Amino acid sequence: MLDDVVIYHDPYGVALVIGSWNYPLQLLLLPVSGAIAGGNAVIIKPSELATACAAFVAETVPKYLDNVKLLKQKFDYIFFTGGTSIGKIVYEAAVKNLTPVTLELGGKSPVYIDNTADIMITTKRVLWGKFINAGQTCIAPDYILCTKETQDKFVAAAKKILQECRLQALVDASKDKIAVGGSYDANDKFIELTILTNVVASDKIMQDEIFGPILPIVPVENAYEAIKFINEREKPLVLYVFSKSDKVLSQIVDNTSSGGMCVNDTMMHLAVESLPFGGVGASGIGAYHGKKTFETFTHKKSCLIKNFSPIGEKLASGRYPPYTDGNLKMLNLLLRKRFGPSLKFLPYFLCFAVGAGLSYGIFAWQKMLSEDS
Repeated sequence: MLDDVVIYHDPYGVALVIGSWNYPLQLLLLPVSGAIAGGNAVIIKPSELATACAAFVAETVPKYLDNVKLLKQKFDYIFFTGGTSIGKIVYEAAVKNLTPVTLELGGKSPVYIDNTADIMITTKRVLWGKFINAGQTCIAPDYILCTKETQDKFVAAAKKILQECRLQALVDASKDKIAVGGSYDANDKFIELTILTNVVASDKIMQDEIFGPILPIVPVENAYEAIKFINEREKPLVLYVFSKSDKVLSQIVDNTSSGGMCVNDTMMHLAVESLPFGGVGASGIGAYHGKKTFETFTHKKSCLIKNFSPIGEKLASGRYPPYTDGNLKMLNLLLRKRFGPSLKFLPYFLCFAVGAGLSYGIFAWQKMLSEDS
């Protein structure tokens, strides 16, 4: 009660940050800034697939290391952004040295649209989230779950909206289900924005994260069927829900597990710095963004600070032998959880009370003198 408690944020030491190619600067430098803010030395590993950005970063970094060589070193913290298969390799290497990690991976992030959603706004937001950066975003909507009625409305809205403003095999395998788009040019590495309808779980398009501008729609009867479909698969990095019904939202929140959620929009939760961003299960380990990035790269060192107050020593003297029932009762009383201000502020409160009392006394004395005169 008379003591203080503090949580210090200690740097881990040397942090390794491994970036990704799809957002080669943001996904590399954002965690680097948190690592440096936490007091760590940082070794930066840009993606070998984004050579121009890697060259840019290398200009400010004294050493550029190959990924395979880096994993043989001992680091105090490893932060990796990329696919699940490589994430497992990084995690396996980290475990050998008991090195803590943050793994920002991916997965098939579902979108559930119920019949109450504003279909035009929903379609605009889903298409934007899916097709930005050519669909190569880890939190891009991967597939849609909705009724056939909503599916038809979505496709009609998508056609109208799209008129206004490595994936070849997947398109070929689902040619009979193409509702919008579908053309491609292998030589130019171009795939048109494509929407597939009446997709089923066994289709090739549903086996792995798409990471491109193809959006399959899986018809379901209701939210319960959508929840069952989602829970039969790996936990996604993000789950999107479009609905005006609080009941539907509560059902999905309470009965699914995902790294994060965004309601009635896509990807915009990433812009809220107070929301930690990270996966769960196969979609990742740990989280970052905003203050959480600093916390990710620091160890929380708990500390109790005691003083030599004779009052505190007397109150806690029951911890010393010989032990009696009275001593144990006193210790139980002291250890009982209390709600209210800590007694460490008692000296300040007493000083305030004494000062207030003296001020009142002087004021009363002066008033009495003025009345006598």
